[in-house]
Amino acid sequence: MTDKNTEKKNLEDYDSRMQTLIRIEMEKAEKRRKLLIGFLALIAVGSLGYFGFYYATSSKSGGRFDELSELVGSDALSNMDKDSGAGYIASLSQKDNDEVTPDVLEKYRTLYNSNRDLIGWIKISDTVIDYPVMQADDNEYYLSHNFDRKDDKAGCLFLDSKCDAVHGNDNYIIYGHHLTSGRMFSSLSDYESESYYKKHPTITFDTIYEEGTYQVMYAFRSRVYDETDVNFKYYEFIDTDSDQEFNSYMNEMKGASYYDTGVTAVRGDKLLTLSTCDYKEENGRFVVVAKKIK
Repeated sequence: MTDKNTEKKNLEDYDSRMQTLIRIEMEKAEKRRKLLIGFLALIAVGSLGYFGFYYATSSKSGGRFDELSELVGSDALSNMDKDSGAGYIASLSQKDNDEVTPDVLEKYRTLYNSNRDLIGWIKISDTVIDYPVMQADDNEYYLSHNFDRKDDKAGCLFLDSKCDAVHGNDNYIIYGHHLTSGRMFSSLSDYESESYYKKHPTITFDTIYEEGTYQVMYAFRSRVYDETDVNFKYYEFIDTDSDQEFNSYMNEMKGASYYDTGVTAVRGDKLLTLSTCDYKEENGRFVVVAKKIK
């Protein structure tokens, strides 16, 4: 037998005053429910719109890079007549300090005519990494601008502004975004796996002046530290003043690397560092370091 105190009451079981109060509360609850559903629907539509825009933009950006790749080696803009005006590249250019810069490699002259911030091209075979590398006066501009200098969250790969492609450095550093679309430097973190490294042991990086092939040495995670932090900061390694300083950088990177490639370097060797965001910690970075072999 059911206890009367636990029986479920119907609205009609209450007096008229209580029924009115209950109906008011029910109407309020229904309004809150509808507002919540509407709010969630707006979030869903906004999210779908954002991701739709993101992937459409990413696809467009990827298509543009494919077009740029096809221009490598093209003479579409590289053989303009000297008298025709803008775009012509002299075989040698004179700087204010009377220092002559090297020739721009013929295969990159068309691209260089399109954007004089072009500093090179990087490619890792059998991956999506096949992009122009830019260089600006700072390390901010190409985080949010594409090759055509238009606003673009995907940005461009870019060489550290402190690097000097004319005279060379102990270590070139190239930065790029880690995108959910998989483009730019997103696949760098695959180098965490030694088996992936063995399938992709070399990197091609040409400056606009010189071709280069690099052998992967190290792959590790790091982060951007506060200026006052006393830690190994891979992003400060561009040039060294002594064998001891160079070897110190090598030891730090070797100790942080996920595996031993057996590749070593001494001061005088030319290195290449690729850096992208890593979301396993705040301000995290994934880093791949390689040595020039030809």
